[in-house]
Amino acid sequence: MSTDTSITVQRTIDAATPEVFDVLSNPERHAELDGSGFVVSDERTDRITAAGQVFRMNMTGDHMGGDYQTDNTVTGYDANHLLAWQTAPADTEPPGWEWVWELTAQGSGATDVRLTYDWGKVTDPAILEKVRFPLVSEDQLEESLNLLAAAVVG
Repeated sequence: MSTDTSITVQRTIDAATPEVFDVLSNPERHAELDGSGFVVSDERTDRITAAGQVFRMNMTGDHMGGDYQTDNTVTGYDANHLLAWQTAPADTEPPGWEWVWELTAQGSGATDVRLTYDWGKVTDPAILEKVRFPLVSEDQLEESLNLLAAAVVG
């Protein structure tokens, strides 16, 4: 599902919700979940345990001229239900795009996973001129869900 400022994808993963959340809350595993190919590795490997935490990722992409780092500020945390963060170039304040993972248990062995990429809070004209949103496509988000399913099972 797409709007003018967000894309949401959803699928059911054949794994218990705590197992899915365990993978999502570990930045060390984010590169293996990234359907866009931008995430290279984590720089700070503390598990996500609360809103307000910041984790740093090593990234690559032509849109930023090659290799770069991002700081990701956790904006939503509810164990086994919600994980959200806003991304920014390292050592800068988040300009407003956000990643939101929502988990809904479907019994003990399956989880509905919704992933939303939302850039609706981006207001800086310079960023809006430089970055062509959406930077990540619906197909790439779908691939992230496929990779998450493989990571949980694997």
